[in-house]
Amino acid sequence: MGVDKADPEGAMHNASLIRPASPADAPGIAQVHVESWRSTYPGMLPDRYLIGLSTATHEKRWRSLLSGSAPPRGRRTFVAQETGGRIIGFASCGPQRTGLPGYGGEFYALYLLDHAQGQGIGRRFLAVMAQHLLVAGTQAALVWVLRDNPSRYFYERLGGDLLAEQPIGFAGTKLMEVAYGWTDLVPLARLAADPRVGG
Repeated sequence: MGVDKADPEGAMHNASLIRPASPADAPGIAQVHVESWRSTYPGMLPDRYLIGLSTATHEKRWRSLLSGSAPPRGRRTFVAQETGGRIIGFASCGPQRTGLPGYGGEFYALYLLDHAQGQGIGRRFLAVMAQHLLVAGTQAALVWVLRDNPSRYFYERLGGDLLAEQPIGFAGTKLMEVAYGWTDLVPLARLAADPRVGG
């Protein structure tokens, strides 16, 4: 489900490291997952659902996804880590799941803790994921995001074209999500080589 939280463009955060995730990162990813959903989706998702989110459940799920010799179906997950080792964000990508023609890849998720937003980390995540998809032979990708999520405009600022919208049911609520797409991932991938984007 493409309900993603991304940071607006801002000053670059040179103290953070973006790297591929491992099973040992599952607790940190789960914490970001739960905290970012609770801060992003009030008013969009039911309070009872957000309150009931469990870090233990998400940790188990992420540990399973990240275990094994290869990510399932070509998926890849990345984490952003502060100098002290704390995980402050994660992002994942892989083959497109919704069947829109012309887009082989999909950015599944991009989440950051509140204090990590506005520092360029979201842009760096997209760059790293675009690089991964290009290496895998995928030239174009899309992302689904809730229509009412202000973070959708982050994708517009980075060149995503509005492609489609569709209704979805989630947590007993009817929502609308929109898709943004990039027919050429090379400009996004080049952001990773920008010295301002950093390590």
